[in-house]
Amino acid sequence: MSRIAVVTGGGTGIGRAVAARLTAQGDQVVITGRRKDVLAETAAAIGVHAVPFDAADPAAVAVALADLPDRVDVLINAAGGNTDLPGGPPDETDLAAVRASWLGNFEANVMSAVLVTTALLPRLADNARIVNLGSVTARSGQGGYGAVKATVEPWTSELAFRLGARGITANVVSPGPTEGTDFFRGGDFPAARREFVQSRSADGRLGTVDEVAAAIEFLASPAASHLTGQVIHVSGGMHLGR
Repeated sequence: MSRIAVVTGGGTGIGRAVAARLTAQGDQVVITGRRKDVLAETAAAIGVHAVPFDAADPAAVAVALADLPDRVDVLINAAGGNTDLPGGPPDETDLAAVRASWLGNFEANVMSAVLVTTALLPRLADNARIVNLGSVTARSGQGGYGAVKATVEPWTSELAFRLGARGITANVVSPGPTEGTDFFRGGDFPAARREFVQSRSADGRLGTVDEVAAAIEFLASPAASHLTGQVIHVSGGMHLGR
């Protein structure tokens, strides 16, 4: 029997790459996201089902449940991103702007995953897999974005212990800067940022969405049954997990 997977943020970047990989191995995949047109294009291109909604909006998540699968074997929370981009961090002399920046990143990266996961908990099958998207910035810092990505890690560990008796695993994959995403809202990596990454990574380059998706695919597989509560970095050594 094929598995049923839900991939939030599945219209572009890492989420799309994960959805394509799961589909290729025979899973039935549902992708979600806020942009209906982007989801529709991806769904047609890779042969998945699209359910558009804002994962950070409780009311929208509640309504979307009617269109989401009754059983979920794999849940990938890939929705999110640095909401400070492309404009950059807030003016620190404007405390209201600082507050809005931090709350925006928290909503996009933490609440989106928490709300969808919580809503789908009753539908998770035994031996299901949960993979949440973190970031190398959770260990190195990048304003509100890095701080809220760090929040994903202990919450995922809590899920691992809460659900472990049913054979359900929960892990975090934390990419470094990655080619092929919409991180800069349609723009390429700034030259200075690219040079910094190349100087800090062991292999001297950015990662690719397919490399991150490969790690997620493994954690979502039956083979990863005894790997839970972990943070796996796919960053070319920008963070050394030791």
